Amino acid sequence: MKIGIAGAGLLGRILAVVLSRQGHQISVFDPAASIQARGAAGWTAAGMLSPIAELESGDAEVFNMGVRSIQLWSELVPQLSQPVQFYVRGSLLVAHRGDEGAAARMISLLQTKAPQHARPQTLTRDQLQTLEPSIQGPTHAWMLENEGQIHTVQAMQALAESAENTTWHWGSPVISLKPGQLQTAQGVHSFDWVFDVRGTGARERPHANSHQLNCRNVRGVRGEIFWLQSSDLTLSRPVRLLHPRYRVYIVPRAPDTVVVGASEIESEDRSPVSLRSTVELLTAAHSVLPELAEARLIHTETNLRPALLDNLPRIESEDGLTRINGLFRHGWLIAPAVVEKALQSIFEPDFNLIQTA
Repeated sequence: MKIGIAGAGLLGRILAVVLSRQGHQISVFDPAASIQARGAAGWTAAGMLSPIAELESGDAEVFNMGVRSIQLWSELVPQLSQPVQFYVRGSLLVAHRGDEGAAARMISLLQTKAPQHARPQTLTRDQLQTLEPSIQGPTHAWMLENEGQIHTVQAMQALAESAENTTWHWGSPVISLKPGQLQTAQGVHSFDWVFDVRGTGARERPHANSHQLNCRNVRGVRGEIFWLQSSDLTLSRPVRLLHPRYRVYIVPRAPDTVVVGASEIESEDRSPVSLRSTVELLTAAHSVLPELAEARLIHTETNLRPALLDNLPRIESEDGLTRINGLFRHGWLIAPAVVEKALQSIFEPDFNLIQTA
């Protein structure tokens, strides 16, 4: 088939890899200037693959898609043309003395929502020190087994470079689309099937039925990250600090970088990070990892995660057109499974993302 994809973010790149290897002719349209232009939200994410922890805001479907996606990533990453850091070593939840109340609420929620085999496992101080000697501040810790992480920048580049038989139309935002057609400033482009995976770029102006839950009623949720470089720090897995006011995550990237960020801020502001966020998040990270005191702040970034009214992903399909949106803060966690589910509705119910890739 001749397939057009509106959006070259994470979903668009996975679609291009999978469908091009299946033998389809792919055209991808995106407003970004080049293959490495960091416009899509996928570039900014820290890359935590945390189906258990994300039950805080997700449901059983998000959990199941997260588990499936970790399996898909483990099979897809080795097939890419460039190396991508991908690990499944579990992740940690930690809390300071005095924050037991906030931690207990989170742990209780996860104990209730997670399947028995996936519930948080309490760690002693000695066990925590054995796993992560650099974590010195927190007095409480829990292990979330079988969670992982992926280097998002490497993966975004590798996915695009690995998409065979794909034409990338950079600097070409999609103005409008309908089944079998995409319109850009260069004209109308016809296809056998169109995928709309533009994230916040897919939204439309408010109209009479704007209260309905559909892929065009999307909002942006601000995310902020910091890259810290420290040659002395040893950290093997993602860490979340459970705090009464905010959630802070710390994700290691080999060889000497950690990504620090906040899970979500209800704002569509794309401006640079604020002084308040910088002070709060980096102070929180330092309270977990004192060795960060001499780390160098080498990069900051903000972006908008696409979210629908219920903060859950949505796939809408009709003959000739599939819309996928609303991955919220679960993008890297569930994207492969979401793509697989969308393609199952088009091709066959037992369509396997990896077997075809």
